[in-house]
Amino acid sequence: MTLLDQAAAIRDRAYAPYSGFQVGAAIRAESGAVYTGVNVENAAYPQGTCAEAGAIAAMVLAGDRRIAEVAVIADATVPVAPCGGCRQKIMEFAGPDVRVTMANLQGARVTMTMAELLPGAFLPEHMG
Repeated sequence: MTLLDQAAAIRDRAYAPYSGFQVGAAIRAESGAVYTGVNVENAAYPQGTCAEAGAIAAMVLAGDRRIAEVAVIADATVPVAPCGGCRQKIMEFAGPDVRVTMANLQGARVTMTMAELLPGAFLPEHMG
């Protein structure tokens, strides 16, 4: 099963009663382990969490710290990129060459590197 297949397999577990926009994410850590997440909405919209953030939290909880690959899938007309906050979160655990595959349920796919998604990223080492 590909990383994108794993993201698709859990997408329908998302809790999105307000928007109906279910997102599934899967990340492969450098260790080879795969972690998944779904978006979880809240009536106070900013208090919800993104699928990518959930997958990163699962990775950190398991003890992994480096992302090797990311896949995100949503039911949208075009593949949807991670939001700005998630791009920052992913970049902290991934290098600029890490690939992010974005897909929709109709089969469209786009793959970009983190450097393409978040040029000029602000990283912990910049906090000197």
